[in-house]
Amino acid sequence: MDKIVIEGGVPLKGEVKISGSKNSALPILAATLLAEGTCRIKNLPLLKDIETMLKILEFLGAKIKIRKKAVEINTESVKNIPAPYDLVRLMRGSVCILGPLLARFRKAIVSLPGGCIIGPRPIDLHLKGLEKLGAEIEIDKGYIKAKAKKLKGRRIFLGGTFGSSVLATANLMMAAALAEGETLIEFAAGEPEIVDLANFLNKMGAKVKGAGSHLLRIKGVKKLRGVSYRIIPDRVEAGTYLIAGLITRGKVSIKGAISGHLGAIIDKTEEAGAKVEIKKNSLYVENSQWPLKSVNLITLPYPGFPTDMQAQFMVLMCLSEGTSVITERVFPRRFMHIGELNRMGADIVVEENSAIVRGGRKFVGTRVMASDLRASAALVLASLAAEGKTEISRVYHLDRGYEGLVEKLTGLGAKIKRTN
Repeated sequence: MDKIVIEGGVPLKGEVKISGSKNSALPILAATLLAEGTCRIKNLPLLKDIETMLKILEFLGAKIKIRKKAVEINTESVKNIPAPYDLVRLMRGSVCILGPLLARFRKAIVSLPGGCIIGPRPIDLHLKGLEKLGAEIEIDKGYIKAKAKKLKGRRIFLGGTFGSSVLATANLMMAAALAEGETLIEFAAGEPEIVDLANFLNKMGAKVKGAGSHLLRIKGVKKLRGVSYRIIPDRVEAGTYLIAGLITRGKVSIKGAISGHLGAIIDKTEEAGAKVEIKKNSLYVENSQWPLKSVNLITLPYPGFPTDMQAQFMVLMCLSEGTSVITERVFPRRFMHIGELNRMGADIVVEENSAIVRGGRKFVGTRVMASDLRASAALVLASLAAEGKTEISRVYHLDRGYEGLVEKLTGLGAKIKRTN
């Protein structure tokens, strides 16, 4: 099993290029199941989750050609066979093949995606929405079995316990694209990744309006065609490198970042005293004012502060002056990284769904263990700012969401290596 070794205390300097968005790529790859002809998806990040989704499509019968940062997918020979547990269990995002398969074949069998260490992520909103469209759904021996004589547009309210659901919105948008009549999705997710999926569907010939708002209107069409499409940059990766530049007191240019997708992250770092310069297609961060000050934070669905950046921002607050309260409203149990940060010298206590961070601390290098994707990123950030050497084990989590992390950080001057 691989580990990452980091010698901390080196200011990061230089330019880093942001990869394509994983959270856009997964539903867009699933949406190719709807197309007649070949789709060419560009700016595809080379990640473990992307590899898994391509394996699922290939298992179903798709013909796939990978060419550097692009993939050509022809789904004309796809068969309506059960999507297997051995592949679906590897990531939650694989459930988004359910809507396209049901829309195309009027029936689908997909394994339940399984549990997640950051807390429960039920798929009840997916199933509720598909039933509204006319599907009959049964859960049998760990598989979702869905069938429908036809899908018919309806009004669907998609609000959940912790707000809107990105994957449920994506699943229903894809199913409704080939449904009869008009579908209204109320309380839809408004994330940039949903807008990206809507743009892809519309380029294929779908009629989706309102993407980015909480009300989607989808007028069903008879068929969709294969197209060429470029995925947006990954806003979470961009935010992670922004924090990396700040905590190492460096000077980092983040190329390809879309500042409009990072509003809440930029706002909170500026509230803490950082200076973020917004340029065309890039951000520039230079930590000339140290220490920063502690600020309170609440994670919320977009355009609120993203839960996928909570752990990374917590690292910054550990080093800032004062006490901050970080409240998790999306995944209340998403604090698995706190124990390891405390081992490195942080002072964090958890009260229900809030973490109280006493800042002004120093991180000290030691051996730590990653528990999930974003927790892994937080440990890498803490290690970059730590005194001495840190060894991070179970780094396979990083392969799911950060393309070329070690290489990109090395390019910024970090003393980092990956070893077995």
